[in-house]
Amino acid sequence: MLAILDWMMPGIDGIDLCRAIRTNRKDSYTYLIMLTSRSETEFAVEAMNAGADDFIGKPFHPGELEARVRAGKRICELEQLLRQKAIYDALTGIYNRGAIIDILDKAVARQQRDHGGLTLAFADLDHFKQVNDVHGHTAGDIVLREVARRMGQVLRPYDSLGRYGGEELMVVLPGCEANSALEIAERIRKNVCAEPIATDFGAIHASVSIGLAVLSEGMRSTYGDLIQLADRALYVAKNEGRNRVFLAA
Repeated sequence: MLAILDWMMPGIDGIDLCRAIRTNRKDSYTYLIMLTSRSETEFAVEAMNAGADDFIGKPFHPGELEARVRAGKRICELEQLLRQKAIYDALTGIYNRGAIIDILDKAVARQQRDHGGLTLAFADLDHFKQVNDVHGHTAGDIVLREVARRMGQVLRPYDSLGRYGGEELMVVLPGCEANSALEIAERIRKNVCAEPIATDFGAIHASVSIGLAVLSEGMRSTYGDLIQLADRALYVAKNEGRNRVFLAA
């Protein structure tokens, strides 16, 4: 995001607005260009100290402003690229481990405050080592990407899918109690194994085992407890034959 501010504005001046933006905007960076007729060095320093990224004295040449805006736009695009790399898994394009755990942690905090249900689904690709051993890691990468895509296809817009590590994928399902969680997990499982995955090394069958942990209204827990519970449920699903869903009691 990029904003052009004037030092003197009605209601709030540019300096105070800079400080407010820097204090309140935590999710993404806003590039700030300050315009002012005050061209003395001390005013430029004050603007920069308040959080402005650039400073243009008035009157200014339109070409200069356009050049400063283009430079700011490049910086915003770079910030967005770095942000994406920081939260998304490079192979699958879904959230990485740190991001999905952060999402789960915030979802647990909201559930404790607002009540309602929350479910964590822990999914593991069945016999994935065999896929890598038989077909190679390149084929394994294709399978993992496609499984992540198929899982995402059947999720609700406000659900979150991330790669916990290796072939383990995690889904955070807010506002979701046991019955709804089982329905969503079954949709995931069926969509993953609906048809073989086409690769340059031949068609490969894939399936997932899923463990579910539900945080119901009135229950108290941490995101770490929820992960452990879902992981134990996943172990049961795998131990009972794989390609199935198990809900932790």
